[in-house]
Amino acid sequence: MIKEWNLLRTLACLSIVFLHSTSLTAVSVGGYPASGVYSLLRIALCYATPTFVILSEIILANRYPDQLPKNFWKKRVKWILAPFLAFAVIDALVSYHLNPNIDIAVMIKNNLLGNYEGYFVLIIFQFYILHYFVTKYNIKMNWLIPISILVMSLHFKVMEGQHPWIKENLSYLKIPFTAWFAYFTIAYAIGKNYKAIAAKLQEFRYHTLFGVVLSLAIVLIFYKSGYVSVGSKRLDLFPLTVSISLLVLAWGQLLPNIKIVNLISNYSFGIYLIHWQVQRYLAPYTAQWFDQTHLQVFSLFFITLLISMAIIKVISLLPFGSYVVGNTNRKIKTISPKLIKTA
Repeated sequence: MIKEWNLLRTLACLSIVFLHSTSLTAVSVGGYPASGVYSLLRIALCYATPTFVILSEIILANRYPDQLPKNFWKKRVKWILAPFLAFAVIDALVSYHLNPNIDIAVMIKNNLLGNYEGYFVLIIFQFYILHYFVTKYNIKMNWLIPISILVMSLHFKVMEGQHPWIKENLSYLKIPFTAWFAYFTIAYAIGKNYKAIAAKLQEFRYHTLFGVVLSLAIVLIFYKSGYVSVGSKRLDLFPLTVSISLLVLAWGQLLPNIKIVNLISNYSFGIYLIHWQVQRYLAPYTAQWFDQTHLQVFSLFFITLLISMAIIKVISLLPFGSYVVGNTNRKIKTISPKLIKTA
């Protein structure tokens, strides 16, 4: 695994845990602080889930630019789909433990359709299918990218509709690939041409800072115009996600391999699935330890991270561990400077 990919995955993972630390703290104390800056921070942190999605396709396009290998689906079912299925059940069991009045059978069914925090796995699997067709028929990105942006924009417009059916099924309308189509095409283009793009990103790395600032300005404009919902289903998060990804891919090349970054990266999938359950139990306690919101949030964030990683470590030692927390043994590599210069 290329080190800047690990860095991007780690930052996205930490951002998700931190975002949900703010959410569960608010649930425990009865509300969010009345601060526009706090709300904007929470919106900006929503870049993290699309980043997981976009990074999955960058890696896929880089490794398999022409066709998928024969054992591709077997590995993804074992290390990605199986954990999704396992936590669909675990999430329902935790919910039932916290509230015995729920219909656990219905909740498991809904979770399997993507109505829990692991929904992004279903999006990634759709990206696998898209990747298969793009490579099989050699579809060019120079025309598919603008089409994908248009399709995704229309999908988001539909989700903003006021029809009762749309409101009732909003949590499921984010699952079809059309809601993430532009993320796929951009990621495919980056991944397939990664050596050349990595070299350009390193050369123009200071420009990536401007890209993030501009993208944050777009989020601010949307917020000021009344678009205040916190979640990944925001069109203004597309440029922010892409710009942050490019910034990390640019500057991450200059950093050495950092053990804690690589460790969190390897555990990131499991952390993503486990942390929400840990926080549901932990947040009511951490919220009582401090009076200040920032201390409540940071304490929940750090303790959740440690407990989640400890649970993943224990489960990974079991014979069936990878079917629950995914593969935790990725190897790290760097791109040769010579390859970057000659790409």
